[in-house]
Amino acid sequence: MSSAGGSVKVIIIALFANLGIALSKLVGAIISGSASLLAEAIHSFVDCTNQALLLVGNKAASKAPSIKHPLGYGREAFFWSFIVAILLFSLGGVFSVYEGIHKLSSHEPMESPLLVVIILLIAIGLESYSFKACINEVKHKNRFGSLWAWFKKTTEAELLVIFTEDLAALLGLIFALVCVSVAWATGNPLWDAIGSIMVGVLLVSVALLLSVEIKSLIIGEAPSIDLRPAVESIVSEKIPGGRVLALLALQTGASEIMLSYKITPGSMTNVKSLIDAINEVEAEVKSRFPEVKWQFVEPDNHE
Repeated sequence: MSSAGGSVKVIIIALFANLGIALSKLVGAIISGSASLLAEAIHSFVDCTNQALLLVGNKAASKAPSIKHPLGYGREAFFWSFIVAILLFSLGGVFSVYEGIHKLSSHEPMESPLLVVIILLIAIGLESYSFKACINEVKHKNRFGSLWAWFKKTTEAELLVIFTEDLAALLGLIFALVCVSVAWATGNPLWDAIGSIMVGVLLVSVALLLSVEIKSLIIGEAPSIDLRPAVESIVSEKIPGGRVLALLALQTGASEIMLSYKITPGSMTNVKSLIDAINEVEAEVKSRFPEVKWQFVEPDNHE
């Protein structure tokens, strides 16, 4: 399965799981009047919207380069992922906090608390299935070691968003389940309101963390892999005495890299031979690193 294909599959699984979860939560919230469940319902509907936007971004990022955008549209995926982070913060997090604060003044007990608990348990099961699919994809692509290292270094914004959303959703469901259960056991609806606030604070925190990472991708990040040693080795192999003077690598999409470098001609004095050698260098770099979509090589004698 291709990188993009794996991410799309995870997005679709998350979309259908969240749609079912959102509808069941909404029905339960209307029947019970639970603030925690309403916050979770809003959260799930926001997640559905987010996943639809990620699919839009994935499609847009695959467009062919144009005169106006000669390096392609790879960063479209970063843009739509950033929009998702904003929606998670505003529609998900802030609304949940507001709803919880609003419910603090309510002294009416929840209706049908057993229904709320059952819905939350079903939601945890569905969300766990979605999260498992996401984790499997992350493990398949993680070459950085720990999950935190992957979170900081990955350039696959779509998978990063789904992973973060699913993790936040699972934690939010657990918060809501605990608070609803306590409210049910004690007969104190204050705990239900506290559950809504906890879900909101969690979403706001996650959204801020996610937006920082994606903002860095939008601005322009170097690839997570250091290409210079390999390029230097290829240049010295193809061009006797040749050296890499300067190298610039930039991530232009989830799996697209632009590479620009200056090299010395070494002992080569024939222009045609040098051009042929540079072409061989570019072909070898492309062979070893298929993600390098753009290469610009300049022969130069000056440091």
